[in-house]
Amino acid sequence: MAMMHMFFLLILFLSAGVILPLPPVVAAADADGEQFVYTGFTGSNLVLDGAATITATGLVELTNATTHQKGHAFHPAPLRLRGSPDGTGTVRSFSVAFVCGIVSSYTDFSTHGLALVIAPGVRSLSAGLTDQYFGVTNAQNDGSAANHLFAVELDTVQNIEFRDINNNHVGVDINGLTSVVSHEAGYYDDRNGGGFQNVSLISRAAMQFWVDYDRVTTQIDVTMAPLWMARPSKPLLSTTQNLSTVLAVEPSYIGFSSSTGPVNTRHYVLGWSLGIDGPAPAIDAAKLPKLPQLGPKPRSRVLEITLPIASAVVVLAVGIALVLLVRRRLRYTEVREDWEMEFGPHRFAYKDLFQATKGFKDKHLLGAGGFGMVYKGVLPASGVEIAVKKVSHGSKQGVKEFVAEIVSIGRIKHRNLVQLLGYCRRKDELILVYDYMPNGSLDKYLYGHGDGDGMTLDWAQRLHVIKGVACGLHYLHERWEKVVIHRDVKTSNVLLDKEMNGRLGDFGLAKLYEHGTNPQTTRVVGTTGYLAPELVRTGKATPLTDAFAFGTFMLEVACGRRPIKQDKQGNQILLADWVLDHLHRESLIEAADPRLQHEYNSDEVCLILKIGLLCSHPSPSARPMMQQVLQYLDGELPLPEMTRTTLSFNLLALKERKELQSMSSPFSSTAMTVGTISDLSGGR
Repeated sequence: MAMMHMFFLLILFLSAGVILPLPPVVAAADADGEQFVYTGFTGSNLVLDGAATITATGLVELTNATTHQKGHAFHPAPLRLRGSPDGTGTVRSFSVAFVCGIVSSYTDFSTHGLALVIAPGVRSLSAGLTDQYFGVTNAQNDGSAANHLFAVELDTVQNIEFRDINNNHVGVDINGLTSVVSHEAGYYDDRNGGGFQNVSLISRAAMQFWVDYDRVTTQIDVTMAPLWMARPSKPLLSTTQNLSTVLAVEPSYIGFSSSTGPVNTRHYVLGWSLGIDGPAPAIDAAKLPKLPQLGPKPRSRVLEITLPIASAVVVLAVGIALVLLVRRRLRYTEVREDWEMEFGPHRFAYKDLFQATKGFKDKHLLGAGGFGMVYKGVLPASGVEIAVKKVSHGSKQGVKEFVAEIVSIGRIKHRNLVQLLGYCRRKDELILVYDYMPNGSLDKYLYGHGDGDGMTLDWAQRLHVIKGVACGLHYLHERWEKVVIHRDVKTSNVLLDKEMNGRLGDFGLAKLYEHGTNPQTTRVVGTTGYLAPELVRTGKATPLTDAFAFGTFMLEVACGRRPIKQDKQGNQILLADWVLDHLHRESLIEAADPRLQHEYNSDEVCLILKIGLLCSHPSPSARPMMQQVLQYLDGELPLPEMTRTTLSFNLLALKERKELQSMSSPFSSTAMTVGTISDLSGGR
């Protein structure tokens, strides 16, 4: 006991010897915006919104340690980038330099990143979403030429939606977050012959960047390097883009935008400069504020020298022994209460899951959902492959009720449903264990990853998947002991097992109630494009709202098109409307996915499209239950007459439906209720 007291006293003494840094210096900026330089931001009048603040030490903190938030920081003066007074000339040459840092609560994972942005103003980013949208765009306007947006992104998450090359890259963005050119983060080191050196964007170290645009060649260069290194002679990436056609709204404003996802991450800007028609002023690295340090403060060298060497050795030995002992005990520590004994068969030991995933290493990471990360694992005793998801269980309904609901869903067994095998509780985490689906999710076979992998399904496989998901939904709605409403039927939640059977997964939004009773849910949840119109009025999910989503799913699989698509004029086109138009023009077969190359049974394709339209009807009373859908698919029941009258989507219903589809969410278009879990598929 005396030895432990001595150890903690030593820590207190060492902490007392830390010298506080001097406050940073802010250099004045030109009022006209032609040139400015910030060496720290104390006393500056940046335009801030969202989570962005200026810290006491002079840092711009775009996001704090809160998940799913965004922040903007813009220079207050407008940029006069056009070469003539009336704003009609070409965009002038400009150069930007900045120093930034990303500090994540994890050393090997962060969400998401930050971006240097030139846009018509910070207000134009007010509709930007969090997570993968960086606070810049949203699901509706991303990629629209009306954005008049130029950005350089520092991205720490690989997002398939934007065709990211990896989870540590720098990219140039025009009007959206699909980079026109990108490169793994790093620099070309002049000291070793120009060899490329990787740099981790989440190293918790300050990094410097230079962005240059030449009006004559329209070339954009992006260069990066560690803080204390001279600017490399070779840029990290270059591209040719005529910004005169992009930054068409005068004036423009320049600033930074950032967002977080499910991981606590802080994004900082330490210094910043701009030059128009000339180089950006140099930033004095010695005067910049320091990034905050996570973990214990460094020891004082003076105290270490003055302490007797023998005592230091003893204290160090005791400290190491205590740390190893505590780490050994805490590594496999679980939360277990008496009431959980009734769930014994579904309770996994944390030690087994830790070993199955090799310590939850990044190389076993399958993906990150709204509330956690999914890992592939192999149970050491049985050799069974599993998908393991670590999530937070901050549910208002209480941990006991939450676990009871998860375990209740875990008792559902059907060949077309992804099986929840069990769970484990540890500290502030709830860990869920699923069957591993080796062939991943259906959407990647319909749309791929944007990397030219060319994976697709033939018509027989698609029809087999549609029938399988219909069987699974019928079981949930009518055959199990309770009514289960899935509430998030979509292609990314349908997983393919090793025999390419379709299995419906992700029960994080599912709700259960007794047969013969009415559901009481009044919160609209689900995914944009699959939501039934009546949810706008009542917020009440029913088997018929699942049927609506399944109808959209059928159309999507048959057509190879997403539920909502933007035309060249920027209008939102609903898939059901597009297919309905083909039906009215008697060209229904032309709606089939062209990647099928006409290798299909035309009658089967038309049948699927007609059932999909019937299920997608705005009126719930006009939709079939899943039992009827199965009978239509098997030819046991004839389809009702498909006329313009029976499929007339009246104006009121259409208006409600489009209002609902315009709803967006910060969780990759999945709206969440408290105590629910998203993206539990485990196959991606």
